[in-house]
Amino acid sequence: MNTQIEFGIESPLFPSPKAIKGRGSRANIPGRFEIRQVELDADNEVVAAPTTEFRMETARSIITRNASPDVPFTLSVNPYRGCEQGCIYCFARPSHAYLDLSPGLDFETKISVKHNAAALFEQELRQPGYRCEPIALGINTDAYQPAEKTQEISRQILDVARQFKQPISIVTKSALILRDKDLLAEMARENLIHVAVSLTTLDNRLKRILEPRAADASSRLRVISELRAAGVPVSVLIAPVIPLLNEREMEQIIEAASDAGATSVAYILLRLPNEVAPLFIDWLYQHFPQRAGHILARIKDMRGGQLYNSRFGERMKGQGIFAELINQRFHLAAKKFGMNTSATEPLDCSRFS
Repeated sequence: MNTQIEFGIESPLFPSPKAIKGRGSRANIPGRFEIRQVELDADNEVVAAPTTEFRMETARSIITRNASPDVPFTLSVNPYRGCEQGCIYCFARPSHAYLDLSPGLDFETKISVKHNAAALFEQELRQPGYRCEPIALGINTDAYQPAEKTQEISRQILDVARQFKQPISIVTKSALILRDKDLLAEMARENLIHVAVSLTTLDNRLKRILEPRAADASSRLRVISELRAAGVPVSVLIAPVIPLLNEREMEQIIEAASDAGATSVAYILLRLPNEVAPLFIDWLYQHFPQRAGHILARIKDMRGGQLYNSRFGERMKGQGIFAELINQRFHLAAKKFGMNTSATEPLDCSRFS
């Protein structure tokens, strides 16, 4: 295969030469389950400003069990499918293929809202067979993405958890979580909550194209400071670490997180499963054409010669000399700035009622 086509420069999936302001992807690539593929003429352009569509979904269940051995939770609740933040690297993009939608623009513009999530959550917590353990809120897509500002599904779920004394962990890159500081502070007093702030870059120019509708770095650092002041335990997740792109910021991110009050830090190497790979490659060649080939080669060096290795134990950290160098830098910086890199303190399940 021609290297340029393989790396997405001349792919027919991406006919538009322009990025779409406020969106991560510029195309609706077909999902991996599609049996038909539509190719646009090269002169056709994607809609300049596609609007976001909210689709009300009546969920049949809400607590999902996860069996992956390399993630720190077994139960999760996701109020939304798709995410308007538009992070080009998002590992959840391929899940939109199950809805017969594209992991590209559809993932960012067609958002499913589980309007009955809170009622269903309460119903499942009341089941006689339920045994309390920490639940991760909004892991597949951010529970505090822009839709939450009007829908308030995550706040409703959090309030149910507060009433039942159900421990919750949250990962977010949104400043909207500060709206719920009252609930979080109350739960923190009983060791029922942990928040991880995803801090990918301190460079707002990079943030605008990498995570178009997510909060900027200063807002995320403010989230850390304000939640810590309210007594809420907060860690930082540097995710993803993209070699030769935001990798160079690792030490600065850890220092800034420490100054803001975070007590622990972790990182995840860039993951490119399924449809994420062609989307990311196209984005890379559009925004960093001179460096794209070098970055992709480095990713392969850290993935055993492939763009992605899904093997448990390796998919989060990579392998090889370059992955080990990142790991060493991470631990040295964490030690220098007094950040814990081990698992956070366990939440209290004994209070569940």
